[in-house]
Amino acid sequence: MRYGRLMLLASVVLIGGCSDSTGVDPSSPPGTETFEWSGEIAPAGTVEIKNINGDVRALPSSDGMVRVLALKEGEHDDPSTVRIEVLESQQGVTICAVYPDVPGQPVNQCLPGMAGQLSSRSNDVSVTFDIEVPAGRAFIGRTMAGSVEAADLTGYVHARAMAGDIDISTSGIAEATTINGDITASIGRGAWDRDLSFSTLSGHVTVRVPAYTNADVWGSTGNGSISTDFSLSITRVGTWRQLRGRLGNGGRMLSITTAAGDIALLAH
Repeated sequence: MRYGRLMLLASVVLIGGCSDSTGVDPSSPPGTETFEWSGEIAPAGTVEIKNINGDVRALPSSDGMVRVLALKEGEHDDPSTVRIEVLESQQGVTICAVYPDVPGQPVNQCLPGMAGQLSSRSNDVSVTFDIEVPAGRAFIGRTMAGSVEAADLTGYVHARAMAGDIDISTSGIAEATTINGDITASIGRGAWDRDLSFSTLSGHVTVRVPAYTNADVWGSTGNGSISTDFSLSITRVGTWRQLRGRLGNGGRMLSITTAAGDIALLAH
């Protein structure tokens, strides 16, 4: 783990300002390059990471600063060909791994949310992001080939991957989607202002919610078992197993789905 290096950045960043740097770390092995950025965002702001090839990992910040450390590693391609782009706005900060453009193909572009175009285009450089997220800020972590982890955050968490596991926990609320990987999620709030979904095509899904949660529940698996700590209905329709029911007084929808894997809805 490299979180120790992230903590050291606090000593060189002035409160209210921001800094970034890219370079070859003399202590790193050949074929690597690091990028570091730190700054502040508004209390209602979002920290968003958009990656293509590599893991995304988030932990709480101890002093209200956002800190990002990106390690770029390449076996055949030069890590310097992949740039880390930082977009700051009143809504927060979006940080992307931007790979080289290819003639005749759409230009790679870093934009917040689902906008923009990002592709590695056969470049083998991987980027591992380690992030510190201030209390109460939302965190959005996306990657295509890699895992997304977020531990002990306090704001909204949204994790998305294509080929990788997701492991997230927050005292707020969360959502997660992957295509090929397991999902493990723990949320601390028992009432929500939006529907929450946890979905994978191939993998197990385990979701932990407070025992006092008020929500409507729907879940399904095409090739797996369903277990729950709550009084919910588990039925079988053909080869599919379904989970239905109401937690507490009901409320927004909690959806848990997988095509090939087990489902567990547990209380904490």
